[in-house]
Amino acid sequence: MLDSRRNLLLACALSALAGFVDGIGFLHLGGLFVSFMSGNSTRMGVSLAEARWDEAMSALGLIGLFVAGAAGGSLIMGRRSLHVQSILLLVEGSLLAMATLFHLTEVPFGAVACIVLAMGLENAAFQIKGGGGLGLTYVTGALVKVGQGLASALTGGPRFGWVLNLLLWVALVAGSALGAWAYLQVGLIAIGGGAVFALLLAIFAGASAGSEH
Repeated sequence: MLDSRRNLLLACALSALAGFVDGIGFLHLGGLFVSFMSGNSTRMGVSLAEARWDEAMSALGLIGLFVAGAAGGSLIMGRRSLHVQSILLLVEGSLLAMATLFHLTEVPFGAVACIVLAMGLENAAFQIKGGGGLGLTYVTGALVKVGQGLASALTGGPRFGWVLNLLLWVALVAGSALGAWAYLQVGLIAIGGGAVFALLLAIFAGASAGSEH
C-alpha cells in the first residue's frame, strides 16, 4: 500500500491534511474531534456518566457523521476507474470548501457537518478490496505498527520497516500544529486552506494515477 514513492507522499500529505483539519476542529468545538472518533467515543462515555446529555449527543452526532462520510468514501472507491482516488479527493476538497461557505454565511452546523463528512471520506483513499485499508485521520494503528516494526528490527527483521508509519504520525502532528496555529490567527475560515490543499492533492492523485498501473 505504501510500496511506492507516490503512495507514500500522498498518504503523508493526507495525514497532514487530517491533522490540519482536526487541529482546527478541536479548538473550534472546545475539545471534541472531527476525525478522531476514539476520543469522541470516550468523551461520550464520560458525558453519559456525568449526565451531560447535550455533550454526549454532540459526540454521538459527530460519530454518526464520520461513519456516514466513511461509507460515502467506500462507495466512491468501489467505482472501477483509474482516477477514483482523485474523484474522492475532489469530493473531500468540495466538502471543505462548502464548510468554508457555511461558516461565511453563518450556518455553523453545516460547516461542522461538512468537515466531519470530509474526514470520514478521506479514510477510503487507500481502501483495499473488502473494506480494509490505511487509516489516515488517526494514527493509533500507525503507532502500533511502529512498535511492532521496532520489535521486528531488534529480532532480525527489516531494520527500517517502522519508518513509514512513523512518517504518517509526524505528518499528522505537524498538520495539527499548523491547523491550530491557523485557527488562532483567523478562526474557522482557516478550513479554506484545507480545501485548497485537498483539491491540489486531487490533481496530484489524478496526474500520477497512471504510474501505479
